[in-house]
Amino acid sequence: MKPLENIRVLDFTRVLAGPTCTRILAELGAQVTKVEPPSGDIGRIAAPQIQGQSAYYLQLNGGKRNLSIDLNWPEAREAVLKLCHKADVIVENFRPGTMKTFGLDYESVRQQNPAVVYVSMSGFGQNTPWSTRPAFAPTVQAESGATQTQMDHFGDDLLQPVTDWASHADVYTGLEGAIAVLAGLNKRNATGTGLHGDVSMMATMLAVNERLHAQINELDATDEPLALGAPESPIFKVADGSLVTIAASPVSSGVFMRYCGMMGRSDLRTDSRFATPALRRKNLKALLDEVQNWMRSFRSFEELEYQVSGAGGLAVGKVRTAADLLETDWAKSADPTYTSLVGDHEIRLPKGPWLFNGKDSGALSAAAPRGANNHEVLSEVGFDEATLRAWQDAGILSSDL
Repeated sequence: MKPLENIRVLDFTRVLAGPTCTRILAELGAQVTKVEPPSGDIGRIAAPQIQGQSAYYLQLNGGKRNLSIDLNWPEAREAVLKLCHKADVIVENFRPGTMKTFGLDYESVRQQNPAVVYVSMSGFGQNTPWSTRPAFAPTVQAESGATQTQMDHFGDDLLQPVTDWASHADVYTGLEGAIAVLAGLNKRNATGTGLHGDVSMMATMLAVNERLHAQINELDATDEPLALGAPESPIFKVADGSLVTIAASPVSSGVFMRYCGMMGRSDLRTDSRFATPALRRKNLKALLDEVQNWMRSFRSFEELEYQVSGAGGLAVGKVRTAADLLETDWAKSADPTYTSLVGDHEIRLPKGPWLFNGKDSGALSAAAPRGANNHEVLSEVGFDEATLRAWQDAGILSSDL
């Protein structure tokens, strides 16, 4: 039995943050029913496509049943409210106020289902001056300080400053949303009543910023590479052409001393160009050239790792693609992906990262077509086949099948 196998989740989410949260719940064993409008989750149109299906959507929505219903119809709202009354968990990531327009907000649901754990994810929170602003990962990352930190990290090396390619604000918020669900379930188990969790992308980006203490408290950060615009973990090349990184910057005083020890270059400790963090930043190219010359003395990443992890006590990593990683001994042992069949095409997708009693979360069923489970889901709250067929004909229900 998986940890959440007895939990029923109603999923009103789309694109990335919300589907990340509910995918986690599905991987943990919950029965997740995704409620999708006739227009579909816009994640379905994301590239690349595999036999007409978005691989992006497939990764985020495996293991979920699908109900495609038009909530603009009173009958639809009544039917979905019945589902809400039977749900253990409801997750949504609409703009604040949207669920209330359908009569499906927390206050409406908890009148008949006080045990419900209801989690809302949004850009700026449910009740703040910015609640109605559109929110996407790049803009939230920019306004939360994350983009500025990235620009400081690269210093003047970028021809044109750009935001990070990864949607950190969405993915992290999905993770925090799953934590809120688990916290709510524990409260319900203890008290019999649920809660409304309000998880914002903006607050999440502050909470996951491990350098926030220095950035907002005017703390002395003179030895901090990022404060000096220096790369935290520079990338170097060994003799066989492999790119490698050591997880610390030689700009920082303690790390600089370790580098000198690893390299057998005690002379650098007294070199006037490198006497302080500020001078090491000023003469960063010369310092990195010294390290790179030493790196070329190693024939391979494995040879470098043997010396660095032993003598220096620092972690070293090889720059790989994700596909390269899956060919390593670690991946063959850990088995971190599963294969899903899309038509006659196989696609590899990531598993949840947990082992429980030595067992991983396993494969999810393929992401369901829109409306694939309309009749199954609504029959569970008392609607008969004749009614559902009539709704299908009227456009209340829709399906890609």
